[in-house]
Amino acid sequence: DVKERGDGSADLVKSMGDKHASVIRPAARYYSAIKDAMVCGKGRYTLVKDVDDVENGAYDKPLPCFGCGIGWFSFLLGFVFPLLWYYATFLYFGNYYRKDPRERAGLAASAITAMGFSLLLLVIAVFRWF
Repeated sequence: DVKERGDGSADLVKSMGDKHASVIRPAARYYSAIKDAMVCGKGRYTLVKDVDDVENGAYDKPLPCFGCGIGWFSFLLGFVFPLLWYYATFLYFGNYYRKDPRERAGLAASAITAMGFSLLLLVIAVFRWF
C-alpha cells in the first residue's frame, strides 16, 4: 500500500493485518489472504497453504487421560479411589494448571471434593468417638 503525503512524496505502509499476522489465528490468516487476493488480484488465483499444513496452537492438542484432563479424570475416578482427589489437590496447589489452563477447572473440582470428603471423614470420626 502506498500512502501519499501532502507534499507529493509517498510512503510505503503496511496494513494492520500485515503488522499483526502472527497474532491472528491460522484460519483468519488464510481468509485474509484469500480476501486480499480477490480484491487486489481482480480474479487471479493465489496459492494458499494446504489444509494439512495448518499450524497447531498451544492448546490444540488433546488433554491427557482420554481427553478430559487429569483434573476431571481424578474427579470422576475419585468416587472409586478417593486418594485421586488428594493427588489432584496437590497438583492444583502446585500450579500444575499453568502448563495448560484447561486443567484448572477439573483440578479445582477435585480439590473442593477432597475438602468435602475430608470434612465428611472428620464428622464420622467425631460421632464414632462419642
